[in-house]
Amino acid sequence: MNTPISRTAAAAATVLLLAGLGTACNRGSDNSAAAGDRPAIGVDLPRADSDFWNSYAQYVNKDVAGQGLNALPVSNSQNDVTKLVANVQVFQNTGAKAVVMAPQDTGAIASTLDQLAAKKIPVVSVDTRPDKGQVFMVVRADNKAYGSKACEYLGKQLGGKGKVAELQGALDSINGRDRSEAFAACMKQQFPGIQVIELATDWKGDVASAKLQSTLAANPDLNGVYMQAGGVFLQPTLALFQQKGLLKPVGEPGHIAIVSNDGIPQEFEAIRKGQIDATVSQPADLYAKYALYYANAAARGKTFKAGPTDHDSTIIELPNGLEDQLPAPLVTKDNVDDTSLWGNSVGK
Repeated sequence: MNTPISRTAAAAATVLLLAGLGTACNRGSDNSAAAGDRPAIGVDLPRADSDFWNSYAQYVNKDVAGQGLNALPVSNSQNDVTKLVANVQVFQNTGAKAVVMAPQDTGAIASTLDQLAAKKIPVVSVDTRPDKGQVFMVVRADNKAYGSKACEYLGKQLGGKGKVAELQGALDSINGRDRSEAFAACMKQQFPGIQVIELATDWKGDVASAKLQSTLAANPDLNGVYMQAGGVFLQPTLALFQQKGLLKPVGEPGHIAIVSNDGIPQEFEAIRKGQIDATVSQPADLYAKYALYYANAAARGKTFKAGPTDHDSTIIELPNGLEDQLPAPLVTKDNVDDTSLWGNSVGK
């Protein structure tokens, strides 16, 4: 990967005087405490091996200061649910009134969510939707749309024929399942002439590279790749194609069409160079902004209802809470320089 944004910035959570809850998000009742009260918020980062999550960490740091929040020292569970449970316990012991997390194993976190609910500590889950256990709000984009958008664009690029390797995320994750199921359904319905080779990777770049190398050996006519997470798959994939002499620019004979998910700056650069065709921009900036907003609101007794928001998203009801589904646009060479895309502004 290109050098990721350091997560040390995310660890330096800044405590400032509360400047208010920020922009209102949705209809709701406000039973907030006195304006001078600053409820403590615990934030756990999910991993540091992805350019996407390192970007998210930087936005968390900015928004803690920008929203004037009282954040406890930020932790990082390093893609380990055991560490996440331990970090949450520290938050409880140090007075957290709300917790922001992004559990990578959406099934194993249920008991921890139940414990937090029993202590009346609301939880905001970022990007991933826990299978069970109460959550105040899930902040994520429509992951089925990720798979559908990638399928539709890739299918058209290939003219409805060929073979596509799909670098899947972890299938014990709601995101991996949503993207995989939507991609498969779209391909079956719209592009039956394309063979999809599913490669489960557990969101690991080295696993993806090894499986893709084996797939190329067995399928030299492979002409497409769908990467469910550019933050971990982009660099290993490009390095492998470069090694094999397969990194042909878009439009040249032999180009293998690649569509990704994440919207990191490295993907945008690859689009500009013609190395990949498109990506779906997962809003790291909005994840941080609204996760912290909802956590602070929850700690102050505010509630929300299903319906449209004032930030171009929709809150939906879940069996175990609510979910704010944020917009995630498709990025191609036609709009890759759009300054409104977070991948063009992160770090600036």
